[in-house]
Amino acid sequence: MASLRVLAIFALLGGAVAISPVQKVLQMMNEMKTKGDAMLQEEAQTYAAYAEWVSDQERKLGFEIQTADSDMEKLLASAGKADNDVDKLRASITEVETEMSTAQKEKSDATALRQKEHAEYVTLSTDYSESVDALKRAIQTMESKNYDVAQAMALMQTMAASKQGMRRVLAAFIQQKEETAKGGPDVAAYEFQSGGIVQLLEKFLKKFEGELEEVESEESNQAHNYDMEMIHLDDTIAYMKKELEEKSVFKAKRASESAAAKSDLASTKAAKAEDVATLKDMKATFAAKTDTFKANQEVRKQELVAISKAIEIISNPNVSGSHSKHIGLVQTAKTSFLQVRSESSSRVSARRNVALFLQKKAQLLSSKVLKEAAAQVANSPFDKVVKMIEDLLTKLKEESAAEADHKSWCDGQLKANSIKRSKKTSKVDKLAATVDALTQTIASQGKRIATLSSEQADLQAAMSEATTQRQREKATNTDTLKDAKAGEEAVKQALVVLKEFYASQSSFIQQAPEMAAYKGMGSASGGVVGMLEVISSDFSRLHADTQAAEQAAASEHSEFMSDAKASKKSKHDLEVKTSLQMDQNEFEKENTIKDQESTQVELDKALAYQQHLKPVCLEVHVSYEERVAGRKAEIQALKEAYETLDRK
Repeated sequence: MASLRVLAIFALLGGAVAISPVQKVLQMMNEMKTKGDAMLQEEAQTYAAYAEWVSDQERKLGFEIQTADSDMEKLLASAGKADNDVDKLRASITEVETEMSTAQKEKSDATALRQKEHAEYVTLSTDYSESVDALKRAIQTMESKNYDVAQAMALMQTMAASKQGMRRVLAAFIQQKEETAKGGPDVAAYEFQSGGIVQLLEKFLKKFEGELEEVESEESNQAHNYDMEMIHLDDTIAYMKKELEEKSVFKAKRASESAAAKSDLASTKAAKAEDVATLKDMKATFAAKTDTFKANQEVRKQELVAISKAIEIISNPNVSGSHSKHIGLVQTAKTSFLQVRSESSSRVSARRNVALFLQKKAQLLSSKVLKEAAAQVANSPFDKVVKMIEDLLTKLKEESAAEADHKSWCDGQLKANSIKRSKKTSKVDKLAATVDALTQTIASQGKRIATLSSEQADLQAAMSEATTQRQREKATNTDTLKDAKAGEEAVKQALVVLKEFYASQSSFIQQAPEMAAYKGMGSASGGVVGMLEVISSDFSRLHADTQAAEQAAASEHSEFMSDAKASKKSKHDLEVKTSLQMDQNEFEKENTIKDQESTQVELDKALAYQQHLKPVCLEVHVSYEERVAGRKAEIQALKEAYETLDRK
């Protein structure tokens, strides 16, 4: 009975033309061989394309790694050169600072020495001036009186008691007297008279005036040398300050360039490491896929050899002839039996029942496939109906499998596309926000730089104005001090002359009683002397007040200039720092915009691919689950129809 059923199935599969089982098997194996050859070639082509892609990627990554190595070498050299420049500049700055400190110390030492020399000059000048003044008064007194040596000595001793400068004159006079006394009896016997004493005093006057002139000349030379040295030291210090500022700015710039090179070096190292890892993973994957490909090719070739061998064996006349000889009668009998049965009313009834069954199922499931099958069952011979149902079953199963594969592919592609779009959108938004933030920062830094530049210009103008005003004020104070000093000295000299005159008049009155009745201008002298003393006090106070005002103004100007220079330097340093930061931000903005544009290109590609997937995976009228359920119902209905026909 089983053999009869097998023969019936082969008869149904063959349709109207009778095909033996051996022929059917040969047909199937030939189809398998053809399909195997095609798959073998297709797999080889796929592998060749994959190998070419891997080769291109290896070449590209290798080039990028070589470029990274070259860039790293350049960046490392650039950073090293910048660090070396920074070290040299630091040493040079230290050297300049040391030299400037030495120059400032030299200036301070020279100023201290100048002050000491000037103090010595003031002492000597005052001494010689008083000596000259005293000699002039003594000569004037001697010329008006016929003094002998003893009287001259007494007069000079009296003057030396009140005048410091007269002591030098008295000492010279005594020395001259002793030298004259040692000259011999004739000389010793000579009694100095007023004329001889005046000549001696005039000799002393000429000597002291010459020495005073030498002191003043030496003071003038020393003051000139000091001024020239101050000009040289001020110029040297100013040049060193400028050099120090320039080197400090250049040092900061080179340090910034070193930091930028090191940052780029770190980024390049990271990118190279990522490329190396990618290349390593790709090579490992390619090696594994190559092994799989080789194994697959070997298995496919062996499979084709086996199929060819089987075809050769089955095609042998011994096999096909033996099958026809021993099984042909049974097949002929069965075929005849089927032909007889095909004409029976039971098959017609079965075919009709199957057609009605399929029509009902088609209406119930709204299935176009079952509706078309029902129409074909109603109008086709029994043998073709069975073959048609089998073909439909096979087709539906293949469609089900294909749709499941398509569903799985769509799910994977949609998920990957969604993740990629989300990541790229997030990155584009983040980069856009970064660009906006950098744009605002750069604009703010630009305004800050303009403000700092304007503030420095204002400070420079204020410093220039303050210096000009200080110079005018100093010139005015210098003239005032000079006038006050000269006025005070003149008043003092007048007071000395008047006081000595009135004092001498009092002494003369005591020595000459006949003149006691004459008061002279004694009553008016007090008023004149008092007024002169008030005037002298005024000049002295003017000198002191002006000197104090000059010192205060100089100190205030020095403090203002120091604060202004410090503020200007601080603003300049901040301007340089802000400018460097602005340049770095502009560089980062440019790179961020490039990154944003490349990311936007990738996002656009992902969005375009999403549009491509929509009609393929998303725009369907019936859900995947509903289609699966409907196809299962169609397959089940066809199976039931097939079983109905099989029982007939």
